[in-house]
Parts: sequence; C-alpha cells; structure tokens
Amino acid sequence: MTRVFDDDLAQGFATRAIHAGQRPEPLAGAIMTPVYLTSTYVQDELGVNKGYEYARGKNPTRQALERNVAALEGGKHGFAFSSGMGCVDSLMKLFRAGDHIVCGENVYGGTYRLFDKILQHMGLSFTFVDTRDPQRIADACTPATRAILVETPTNPLMRITDLRAAAEIAHRHDALLIVDNTFASPFFQRPFEFGADIVYHSTTKYLNGHSDMIGGMAVLNDDALADRIQFIQNAAGAVQGPFDCWLALRGTKTLHLRMPRHDENGRAVAKFLVEQVGEEQVIYAGLESHPQHELAKKQMKGFGGMIALELGTKERANHLLSRVRVFALAESLGGVESLISHPASMTHASVEPDRRSALGITEGMVRLSCGVEDVADLLSDLEQALEGMPEHGAARARRETAGAA
Repeated sequence: MTRVFDDDLAQGFATRAIHAGQRPEPLAGAIMTPVYLTSTYVQDELGVNKGYEYARGKNPTRQALERNVAALEGGKHGFAFSSGMGCVDSLMKLFRAGDHIVCGENVYGGTYRLFDKILQHMGLSFTFVDTRDPQRIADACTPATRAILVETPTNPLMRITDLRAAAEIAHRHDALLIVDNTFASPFFQRPFEFGADIVYHSTTKYLNGHSDMIGGMAVLNDDALADRIQFIQNAAGAVQGPFDCWLALRGTKTLHLRMPRHDENGRAVAKFLVEQVGEEQVIYAGLESHPQHELAKKQMKGFGGMIALELGTKERANHLLSRVRVFALAESLGGVESLISHPASMTHASVEPDRRSALGITEGMVRLSCGVEDVADLLSDLEQALEGMPEHGAARARRETAGAA
C-alpha cells in the first residue's frame, strides 16, 4: 500500500508540523525526506526532466521544507533562503529605485544595517517609525510607499504591532504588509489571519530550534507575487542548501512540543525577574505590566521565551552575563538551550549609539532566550547570578540621601 499524505486534510497544527509538505520517498519508502545532495539532475531527453534541472532553482529537500512551513503559516507558497538576511534582501528585490518602505524602528540590527547601510544607497528609501502606533505608520506613508515591514514582538524591546491595523494601512496605500514572525513562530502567531501579505522567518531560530543551521523562509499566498519571488530566488541565488533544509525540517516536526515549554519557562522566568528587580525592568509581553499585553493576547496564542531585562548600567549587566552557568552568553535565540545576550554590543552593535539610546536599547539591557530546560534550574541559575550585583546608581543615591536625612 502506497502511503500518500494529503496536506489539505491535515487540520491540526501538530499533524501539519510532522507531515505537511512531504511526499513518499520513491526508492525505498523512507519515512524521512532524503537529503538530496546534488547540484544537477539527469534529463530523460532534451527538454524533458522530472521537474528539476539545476539545484539553485529547485531541490526536493528544500521543497519539502518550503511546503511544510507554508502549511504551518497557513500560506500557499514557501521559499527557503540561505539565511534570514538573505531572505530579507531577496524580498527587497521585489522593489526598485525610488520605492519607499516604512519599517519598524526596533527591528533586528541586521535588518536595519541592510536597509540603512546598503539598500538606501541603491535607490530604495526607508522611514523608520514606532509601529506600536498605527497613526505613525500611516503618517509615514507616501505615494511611493510599496511596503510596510514590521517585526512583532520586536527585538529586543518586545514591542507589539497591531497587525490588522498595519494591514489596513498598507492596503489603503496599495502596499504590501511584510511581517517578521521569527519571535512568535507560527505556533503562537499567524500574521496571514490579520491581513499580512508576506511572512518571513529566520529559520535559524524557533523553526529549527536546535542551533545547528542558518536559514530564512518567506511565505505568501499571492500566486503572481510567488512567481516573482521564485524568479528572484533563482536569479539572485541566496538559496538554502539541502542539508540545512533537512535540519530545519527535522526541527519543525517538534515545534508544537517545544513552543509550549518555551512559553512556560518564559512566563516563570519573567515572574521571577519581576520579584528580583521590579516589574518596570522586565519586558515580556506575557506580563500584565507590559503596556501592550492585551493586544498581544488578541493576536498571539502564547508569549514565548524572549525577555528583555533592564539592569541600568553595563556594569550590572556584565555582572549577570558573566555569572550565569545554565544560560549561555551567545548571539541568536530560539534553540532548546537557554541563551543570554547584550543587545547593545551584540545583535544591535551595528545600530548607531545615539539611535540605540533613543530606542531604549541601553548598555544595561540584557536579552534572555529561555530554552526548554527544567525551569527550576533556570531560576536557580539566575538567582545565583544576580547575587552581589552592584547597586544601581540611582538607588544608591536615594538610599544615601535618605540616610543623610
């Protein structure tokens, strides 16, 4: 009996995560999609092939991943790229000199660097705005605006964009709404349900989940737009290699198991940190103290494991960063292991200091990516790392003033 899986019949997220986009392997019936390590394909005769000509254009392993993630996002077309930045750069090739893009001001530092340091010199123009306020998005639009690009929650300030409002503004201006869904993953947030036109990810993060590959993914529904991106992907060549695709496909099979644990640990760690340093210093969309908590609840099904912590000074931040033992001081996020980083000198080092300061990305801010370890161990690690932390200058001044009085 030949096993055929019909993607259209897979309604449950877990079933789609495990099965969607994968076809029976014809040679031996392997349950796992093979890694097709080939650069080219033998043709039956001149002009006749099995749908594959050259691996930059198509690769069966890559196609399986593309179909799988598209199904998870609720989209029709997926395109896997060599990295998240390769994905963004390829998406920007949809536009031409003179086009204008409205972009969230607190996006990943690499996105800002690409736009501000490279693409603006090639004729595209960008306006960076606080996308928490839909009116600011609308005010930034011009007759030349072709896209609104947002990241929600943002990196690292955990700001939330009202996706439905952003989509309405974009479509009113005949522009595309492009959403970076990396932090939430399709398990917790489905931007197409709120009007997004293109959803993209760094698959390096939650989709893969094991910190062992680099990749990017764009998903969309419009057929004509998909044809354009297919052409760009083949012409520009920022395609993902088959083994990295296989690793990401292995990761998506457990996404529905990992994300609830990231969320559970994230909530517990955020609550613990509030008790340790105060709710004003902990930025996590799952806390009621987060100013956009209610909006996050409306468009997200969970809050994940990403937390920003404001410690006031670089000295205090370094105290924590240098003493953790379970949390690892490293770039990136979304893996099964817990990571901690210093955005000002790591993920957002390419953003000018005055701009970082204006955004609120201070020298005292650290970012935590809560993994799936035993939560008691994460809390114990943070507790011992916080011990003996130098007192914040403002707190010391208040104490000394009170003592003098």
